[in-house]
Amino acid sequence: MFQNRWLAGIAAAGLLAVSGVAQAASVYFVQPADGATVSNPVHVVFGLDGMKIAPAGTMTEGTGHHHLLIDGQPLTKGEVIPATDKSLHFGKGQTETDLTLPPGDHTLTLQFGDGAHRSYGPELSKTITVHVK
Repeated sequence: MFQNRWLAGIAAAGLLAVSGVAQAASVYFVQPADGATVSNPVHVVFGLDGMKIAPAGTMTEGTGHHHLLIDGQPLTKGEVIPATDKSLHFGKGQTETDLTLPPGDHTLTLQFGDGAHRSYGPELSKTITVHVK
């Protein structure tokens, strides 16, 4: 009887995964919280579920690395994420950083990209707002 329940559970999990009901990949901010008032340096910690972090240049399916867009918007899927002072790349697989931002309100957009810095699209991005004192 236990074996039949176990097999039924495995079959149900497989059906959920095939039907797309399984949890999709997502990125998020561990800190700061959306709407937080922060001071410089602003400590930012990135989170990821459903995919794996790999250094830039790694072109394995289901992997990539974080990019942080300061006062920017999520990028369309396949768009190359520029490297500028407001578009930061974390190609070594980093999951946190310290930023110095001017006082005022800012948006921070976490954008996940593949090994060639191509965006996985808005589905793998998260935008928060912070107020810097």
